[in-house]
Amino acid sequence: MNLADFAHTTVLLQDTVAGCINDPHGIYVDGTFGRGGHSRLLLSQLADDGRLIGFDKDPLAIRSGQELAAEDSRFQIVQRSFAEMKEALAELGIEQVSGILLDLGVSSPQLDDAERGFSFMKDGPLDMRMNPDAGLSASEWCMTMPEAEIARVLKEYGEERFARRMARAIIERRKEEPITRTLQLAELIKAANPAWEKHKHPATRAFQAIRIAVNNELGDLEKVLADSVDLLLPGGRLAVISFHSLEDRMVKRFIRAQEKGRDLPPGVPVTDDMLGRTMKKIGKAIMPGKEEIERNARARSAVLRIAERLA
Repeated sequence: MNLADFAHTTVLLQDTVAGCINDPHGIYVDGTFGRGGHSRLLLSQLADDGRLIGFDKDPLAIRSGQELAAEDSRFQIVQRSFAEMKEALAELGIEQVSGILLDLGVSSPQLDDAERGFSFMKDGPLDMRMNPDAGLSASEWCMTMPEAEIARVLKEYGEERFARRMARAIIERRKEEPITRTLQLAELIKAANPAWEKHKHPATRAFQAIRIAVNNELGDLEKVLADSVDLLLPGGRLAVISFHSLEDRMVKRFIRAQEKGRDLPPGVPVTDDMLGRTMKKIGKAIMPGKEEIERNARARSAVLRIAERLA
């Protein structure tokens, strides 16, 4: 497969890189390398002694990262989840970094390649794994999960009103035949959805929810956010782009909790440094402008939040 067959337009490129870099001589991490849009711009702003480590689970992203590593010795790519960032960096002899960048969700190449099984618009094997060589595929997930768990995932991760109806439909269908194709699942969900949002495919929320479950996206995000406190040097930046309200809520609450510090009973006499504050937010949430959304419709739900590690 040619990597050029599936192009990716990087969202909030300038804002994210500008918000992440504070020391051109530092070590940085692109936790979601994708096709390297953020990484390439970040490298262009690093000094000769700067360093960038990219993480991704997707084999095609790793190939793209290897090509970049061959071009620029300051860069290296690691095929692991960003949830394993702390452990992987320790293996590389790195304890702390100057910045961490995360561009969450599924990439355009993954959506556009029907063989990856992310799209409800194109027929392909029902896979949805960021790393097709690890874990349960979406097909295996649909065929093995209990009805209650399917309903929970559709409701919590997809915020789907008709989660129970859809879960029941999946259970009934799998009694008759294996659920192995994307359009097969999309039609099944559509038939179980009595009312959906205008201009939105009836399987949108369900596919999103199953993808999040299959890839443990929220669990991985919770882990990397917690680890970022230890990984960032004082003054180091965390820049996170979210495309889903659940992800953005997690990031927002995490930054707010780090700004607040320890929960202490009212009236307890403490100095500011005793509160244990670890981060402060930098500016307000940033969203794409009209021009970027016109160029790339997938950018419309993006939200960028930036925080700085305190001393």
